[in-house]
Amino acid sequence: MSSKSFFLNGALAPVRVLLQQVRRNRWAALWLLLLTVAPGGIISGQDASRKVLSRTVPVYPPAAKQMHLSGMSKLQVVVTPAGTVKSVKTVGGSPLFEKNATEAVKQWKFEPGDKETTEVIEVEFGDR
Repeated sequence: MSSKSFFLNGALAPVRVLLQQVRRNRWAALWLLLLTVAPGGIISGQDASRKVLSRTVPVYPPAAKQMHLSGMSKLQVVVTPAGTVKSVKTVGGSPLFEKNATEAVKQWKFEPGDKETTEVIEVEFGDR
């Protein structure tokens, strides 16, 4: 066995263990997948200074789903000290996904903070 193959086998060992566990319990793997990739899209905060406590998953627009379109909506979110969303402004992305992303993010709850903050959030939509 060469040192290269040994390194690759060693680096992939945790992945192999994870795959074995997934094969044993496929329902748990399905739930993990559903929690990670929501039907409305992938939601990620960029340089978020406050943790999101609860998220509402955006509805995938029927027109986009029918045409197998994917895209994203970049939103600027003003969060109150209590953690509720005060306002949402679209700063980029596809207009097709803007309304659904905005409606969902307005319902999010963030961790409480000392002052009002502005977060930039990207909501990605993909036909899954």
